[in-house]
Amino acid sequence: MIYRFRVILDNDTEEDIFRDFEIRESDSLEDLHNTIAQSFGFDGTEMASFYVSDEDWNQGEEISMFDLGDVPGTSRTMGSTQITTVVHEASPRLIYVYDFLSMWTFFVELAEIVEEATSTDYPNLMFVHGQLPESAPDKQFKAEDSLAPFDAEEDDLDMDRLDDLDLDSLY
Repeated sequence: MIYRFRVILDNDTEEDIFRDFEIRESDSLEDLHNTIAQSFGFDGTEMASFYVSDEDWNQGEEISMFDLGDVPGTSRTMGSTQITTVVHEASPRLIYVYDFLSMWTFFVELAEIVEEATSTDYPNLMFVHGQLPESAPDKQFKAEDSLAPFDAEEDDLDMDRLDDLDLDSLY
């Protein structure tokens, strides 16, 4: 089967910037990463990750290019994860972040599942809309997304009684 995806740049500009393409469901997330990177004009050499997402685009499990787990072999990687194991009709969304210094962020959504066409090479870029800006869009964080500054009085912490906390037992 062939998965048709729409990949949209997360930006606050007037013009939407997206790509539509087809890829085999049996391909890996690394293949999907390469397809997205190439379709937006990236060279594909920067670090990137996919995040499983719910219907509200909340970021879930990370699937990275390399095993970043504390215990080797415990986290999924793009190269060892087939697209169909994380994207399907019941869970059609991913968040894709490319270049963690610039934080290019994209919404990846499964639009349709179709039969493979014998005369088509996959992956297949179907439609291009808009051009990437020179740099990644700035992220505008909401007040509830940021941490409130520490306030000793408000947090009911007696700074004169720190010796009573027995911090030595932590070591």
